Amino acid sequence: MADKIFVGRRKNAVARVILRSGSGNVTVNKKEIEKYFPLKTNRDDVVLPFTITETLGTYDVLANVKGGGYTGQSEAIRLGISRALIEINPDFRPTLKAEGLLTRDPRMVERKKYGQPKARKRFQFSKR
Repeated sequence: MADKIFVGRRKNAVARVILRSGSGNVTVNKKEIEKYFPLKTNRDDVVLPFTITETLGTYDVLANVKGGGYTGQSEAIRLGISRALIEINPDFRPTLKAEGLLTRDPRMVERKKYGQPKARKRFQFSKR
């Protein structure tokens, strides 16, 4: 059977995730997860769908991720893994949905406006 690619997005990060049955190895951009994500919170974010569905250590994850920062990338991978788990077993859907792992976070960076230094910051007002 050919591997199916699942996409997860968050901010400007796009993750392509492949799930294979294995021993629980997580590879991100051809690096081990410990090497790629220095913060434990980001690593925990990636494996959260497995801990919720109690499938930790049963699947190997191959993830390619581009754009954004570490947090956006880890949450994009998390969404891709959640979508892949539902494809494998549709019974996981209610538990993952209750935890909010199937919702694509729509928040994006607001664009900079002209006549201002940033999106909402204004130059100092002078009455005279």
